[in-house]
Amino acid sequence: MSDHDRPLSPHLSIYRWPVTMTSSILHRATGIGMALGFVVFAGWLFDAASGPEAYARFVGALDTVVGRLLLAGWAWAFFYHLANGIRHLVWDTGRGLGKEQATASAWFVIVASVVLTAAFWWAMS
Repeated sequence: MSDHDRPLSPHLSIYRWPVTMTSSILHRATGIGMALGFVVFAGWLFDAASGPEAYARFVGALDTVVGRLLLAGWAWAFFYHLANGIRHLVWDTGRGLGKEQATASAWFVIVASVVLTAAFWWAMS
């Protein structure tokens, strides 16, 4: 059989990521993002202990557009990881493991994380 006679898989043209797979990938990515955020948090604590000049420089850096985007991203990562962790705790009880329930809970986690992040930033302003 030559290479020209073999069937080609159409998976790249028809496959759609289910939201549950996206949720799993986002859970891992937000965990990594929060780990990087903890490095920034440690820097904040170090600069706070180093004196008012160092602290003012650090706060000035985070008070830029890029700094605020990073802070908003870390807040979203926290709320997403928290909500998805609660979802996993519910799964550990044997509930919500059906396909429809898992899909609905994945969407709920995504929406809840956005709403919680917006509420957090609204409360902080």
